[in-house]
Amino acid sequence: MKKTVKDFNLQGKKVIIRCDLNVPMTDNKIDDDTRIKSSVRTIKYCINAKARVILLSHLGKVKTAEDKKTNSLKPVSERLSKYLNKEVKFCPYSKGKEVLEMVNSLEDGEVLLLENTRFEDLDRKRESNCDITLAKFWASLGDIFINDAYGSCHRDHASVTGIPKYLPSGLGFLTEKEVQKIDNILDSTTYPFIVVLGGKKVDDKIVLIEKLLEKCDKLLIGGAMSFTFLKVLGYNTGKSIISTKNLNFCKQMLDKYRDKIVLPKDFAVLEGKEIVVKNIEDFDSNDIGYDIGKKTIKLFSEELEVAKRVIINGPMGMFEDPRFAVGTKKIFKTLEKNKIKTLVGGGDTASAVNNLGFGEAFYHVSTGGGATMKYLEERKLVGIEVIEDEKAQD
Repeated sequence: MKKTVKDFNLQGKKVIIRCDLNVPMTDNKIDDDTRIKSSVRTIKYCINAKARVILLSHLGKVKTAEDKKTNSLKPVSERLSKYLNKEVKFCPYSKGKEVLEMVNSLEDGEVLLLENTRFEDLDRKRESNCDITLAKFWASLGDIFINDAYGSCHRDHASVTGIPKYLPSGLGFLTEKEVQKIDNILDSTTYPFIVVLGGKKVDDKIVLIEKLLEKCDKLLIGGAMSFTFLKVLGYNTGKSIISTKNLNFCKQMLDKYRDKIVLPKDFAVLEGKEIVVKNIEDFDSNDIGYDIGKKTIKLFSEELEVAKRVIINGPMGMFEDPRFAVGTKKIFKTLEKNKIKTLVGGGDTASAVNNLGFGEAFYHVSTGGGATMKYLEERKLVGIEVIEDEKAQD
């Protein structure tokens, strides 16, 4: 077990909290503040303990100086102030004397958010390459480091794995909860255990597919990633996305686990402007599957109705377009109606859950897509491994 924020006396201490405030934004306006709200509990705990709170987070990708204009955390500080019901001071720098001055002027219970840690990537990718000098600077700002950025725990970055090498460290409430919830699903002995995978690419989920096939009773594969498997079985997949480099992998999985893998029977395609549902055997060379069809929804729903626990990672279709959200919505509805213990694996799946109105329906909706995939694969994350063990306090 790792230390948590509850294991420290925080009063008067400068506490660095690595948060995941990487929210989607358009024209510097926040589109979805779920991650901001998820960070509030740990921050409030530190405020109430009279700590001097220093927040670090990345936002977006910063590859050029131009990217800085659209990836400032200033709007996040304003939204976070609203949820904390107190001012979150904002420093427009991520290092330097201005940072030191603002940190040193903090009083007990005050909060300071530094500018986007990825602004440091413009200098030899110092954040993303876990630059030691940068990590030491950030560590010098505080007395204790708390990692509550679950969505970044799979990244070996200076603000994630670098700082805790130089400070006493623990997990925040969000990171602790995420790991506990996933462990609970994976370690449960209730069956049938069914996994539902979707999304665009097989490439990103090769290790995950193999690991979960070893554990689950059935793997239902929807979304665009199903076409690579269907291609292996000899179907004409038209112009649908396939991964040519992973055809052999899909063949190996089908050869080894054919009794576990359940693939779609039909898809929603476009003929001109009209949506038509086609059986996979009726596809022609111009067809693109945008969503699973009625037969597949029925097939998947029947499989899921007997499930005792489910992991779902990836939507069943291009849910962002309401015309192709039917399959994803119906699968969510089946899981909700049957009160099946369901872990939603973050990323696009979490977006689909929230956008389609199922935010409160499931056992756990993860805040980190990439981190959850990595944890499901390896049962460990670099950002958590580097945190002190509880026994180190004895």
